[in-house]
Amino acid sequence: MSRQVNCEYLKKEAPGLDFQLYPGDVGKRIFDNISKEAFSIWQKKQTMLINENKLNMMEANDRKYLEEKMVAFLFEGIEPTIEGYVPPTK
Repeated sequence: MSRQVNCEYLKKEAPGLDFQLYPGDVGKRIFDNISKEAFSIWQKKQTMLINENKLNMMEANDRKYLEEKMVAFLFEGIEPTIEGYVPPTK
């Protein structure tokens, strides 16, 4: 059986990640409080942000930028701004 978390993004109980996908304290917070579904939604947005901003994951500043956007999205409900992308209405 999969582990359940009270997902801060979806605001409901949902299956959690199988293992910590992101390092450090932020990764632990995601593992403990974010569901697979919410993290999958983030990963799609992350790909768009990387592509649009031509981020280089070898660059510390680019990784920091992406982490800030991820935390804002998953825990504060702040949608990242992606040029030309209009989020689907709920």
